[in-house]
Amino acid sequence: MNTTRRQFIRTSGLALGAAALPGSAFAQEGAVKKTVLLQCGWAVKNIGDVGHTPGTLRFMEQHLPDTHFILWAANVNQPVEDMLMKRFPKLEIVRGSLTQKDGPVQQAIARSDFFLRGPGMGQPTDFMKYCNKIRKPWGLQGQSYFDTMVKGQGAEERIALLSSAAFIYCRDSKTLQVLKDAGVKTPVLEFGPDGCFGVDVRDEEKALARLKKHGLEDKKFITLQLRTHSPTSPGVDDTRPQKLNPLHPTPEMIADDTRRAKVYQDLIAMWVKETGYKVVIAPEVYKEMEYNIKFIYDTLPDNLKPHVVNFDEFWNVDEACSFYRRAHTVICHEPHTPIMALAVGTPMMHTFSEFHSPKCWMFKDIGLEEWAPEFDRTPAEKMFEILMGIHKDYAGAEAKVKKAMAYVEERAAACMSSVKKAIQA
Repeated sequence: MNTTRRQFIRTSGLALGAAALPGSAFAQEGAVKKTVLLQCGWAVKNIGDVGHTPGTLRFMEQHLPDTHFILWAANVNQPVEDMLMKRFPKLEIVRGSLTQKDGPVQQAIARSDFFLRGPGMGQPTDFMKYCNKIRKPWGLQGQSYFDTMVKGQGAEERIALLSSAAFIYCRDSKTLQVLKDAGVKTPVLEFGPDGCFGVDVRDEEKALARLKKHGLEDKKFITLQLRTHSPTSPGVDDTRPQKLNPLHPTPEMIADDTRRAKVYQDLIAMWVKETGYKVVIAPEVYKEMEYNIKFIYDTLPDNLKPHVVNFDEFWNVDEACSFYRRAHTVICHEPHTPIMALAVGTPMMHTFSEFHSPKCWMFKDIGLEEWAPEFDRTPAEKMFEILMGIHKDYAGAEAKVKKAMAYVEERAAACMSSVKKAIQA
């Protein structure tokens, strides 16, 4: 494919190119708009990671309508980029490393008025140091941290860096308390929602085709996905302090996966017996597709398999959102599939394991604690009781979703207000 002028501008992030592009935010009536650079787009084989970006951009678009947005994308592929540009046609995308001297990322930061780090779990500080060095204001939106961010070797420096932020919005109350207890002092240190809550992208055509392919009817199926201790990619080990996706899972880890899968299998059996509705094993993360077959589907009794659909192909977040809008209830060991469900008005259950990160607490923080049972302390019978509570008063469950999302929108507005104050200072 030949590189078009538009694609060159997205990739290089050159200011003159952007200014000259007809219809861009820089060219409207000759006005110079404020510019916010969003660092996001962590992975493309994880629709939760993909969903951070359009969701955060939707919050920004809604509350900062006269602002130009640059996305520093850690990872995008063509389908993700096409989806983003379809929804946000004036978006500028840059790629590259912060360490590349006068490269596209450094140039984009230089011509931005504010640097916003999008939702995530990583603990890098390079962007903090760089922004402080060039006196560029920056903030964190929808952030979670393990306590190792403010403990151990180098903690004093990291706390000082965090304290230099214009604001920090934590997506879970546990991270918020960890930072407060560590003595992080920023002008604003509050709860703010994960950006994925703002997602509004849709692909109705693909979702409807998938429903038809598998014989699924609106609101007559639930979805679920187990998170296993499997590596993210073949041969790639997890480098984080807490290894969440080890290259070689221990026998204890495999036993955990097997035990949790059995809880889901029992839940499937009770659901099918009680309602006759189907169950869809729907992926949030590509790497889990083969493991959910192995741990859940393959070992189901033969009489249950006709009621269970296992997707044989991955998808993008826009199709997933259109699909989840038609689900009865969305159940997932990962947190972002339930977030997408809430964003489209569908009840959910997050069967969490806190080992994966404190972000599991964000459902409690928005008033949905009863829909977030801890996986290892909750038997299948209790999960079924929660699910049937949703089923027997579905209108009431939908009302709970609306109430929770109203609070999400309120806190998102507060976060964007902080961005607005920072760029107008």
